[in-house]
Amino acid sequence: MSHSSARLRRGAAAAVAAGTLMVPLAGAPTGAASVSAPAAFATDSPSPSPSGTDVRTLTPDVARQLDAAVQKVMHEANVPGVTVGIWTPHQGSYVSSYGVADKSNGQNMTPNLYMRIGSETKMFTVTALLQLVDQGKVGLDDPIGKYVDGVPNGDTITLRQLAGMRSGLFNYSEDDGFYKALTSDPQRSFTPQELLGYSFKHPVLFPPGQKFFYCNTNLILLGLVVEKESGQQLGAYIRQHVLGPAGMTDTLFPAGAEFPTPHAQGYTNQTADGKVEDAADWNPSWGWAAGAMISKQEDLRVWARTVATGQFPDGSRMISPATQKQRLITPATPIPGAGYGLGIFDVQGWIGHNGSLPGYEALTIYLPSAQATLVVLLNTDIDHNGQEPSTLFGEAITKIISPDHVFNLPAEPAAR
Repeated sequence: MSHSSARLRRGAAAAVAAGTLMVPLAGAPTGAASVSAPAAFATDSPSPSPSGTDVRTLTPDVARQLDAAVQKVMHEANVPGVTVGIWTPHQGSYVSSYGVADKSNGQNMTPNLYMRIGSETKMFTVTALLQLVDQGKVGLDDPIGKYVDGVPNGDTITLRQLAGMRSGLFNYSEDDGFYKALTSDPQRSFTPQELLGYSFKHPVLFPPGQKFFYCNTNLILLGLVVEKESGQQLGAYIRQHVLGPAGMTDTLFPAGAEFPTPHAQGYTNQTADGKVEDAADWNPSWGWAAGAMISKQEDLRVWARTVATGQFPDGSRMISPATQKQRLITPATPIPGAGYGLGIFDVQGWIGHNGSLPGYEALTIYLPSAQATLVVLLNTDIDHNGQEPSTLFGEAITKIISPDHVFNLPAEPAAR
């Protein structure tokens, strides 16, 4: 398998190979930065975390530290543009964009752009499944074979194991034939059945439940379960039962390659010849329930808390407390400091998910101990020294704002 194919195999999730993308970087943020803090803390003096909190007060001094850290990562990793948002109930907020959304015309990156969010889609698909669990339409410990025919080990792999990345199924996006089909025609459409076909021609990797292995195949199957038991297309179900009640009007599950404007162009080297291309018009149907969705920063700000608490902004339950508790049981993974529950990570206390697909990366996480939210959106998936740029941003930012809870998610041995 080629090096580029190894990167794409994690597809709607992560890219794990070094690449170079040289872009100019302005010396200051291009979007309007906002820093707010309680008046008593709005000073330039160093601000350690107040007693009883896990996030530093976002003073102007801390904001300058964040500006410098984000721009350092941009320079080192050659990221065209990035938007960062941090929100807390008591320590203030920070929103800023840097660099360019479009290298061809120098359009600034801004916080109001639509972005592809890759594997953050998994949180929405699993949420839909868990709502059906609450309705008694499916059981987490039901075998997938009850709902989808032809799945290897389908009589023993449970929905819980699929959502928790412990099925043992082969990841379709690691298949050489899939990689060739996608990169030879990035605008083509894939059906869920085609994606499963790439997986099912391979033997299973281990008995169900034996270990953690990040696999996009799992989510394709769960998407089919949601469709079968809800009687709705997956995108329609998520729109009606998740996005609507959350008030997330700028988040969508595209049917094809449609991409609302304004959006950032996205730059990737996951191409047939390894050259950097603009992937904004690539069809994300190959990610479907595992990685096709689009959103904006402000919607993801809402989503971070909603998915971590299981509660919609109006106080109503998205999923029941009992089901949410099961979701947040995050057994250890081979990644130090990271656990994975039902379609959700816990990395050093930060709960949420990251996402990557050609041209774009995203990070949406929530720290319950501080009720703090971090959203990072960028328009490249080209790695720097084997690390995803979204993780580099997440680590650099959390070292400043939550030094006791540093988001450090290595690219190996599992993808996001």
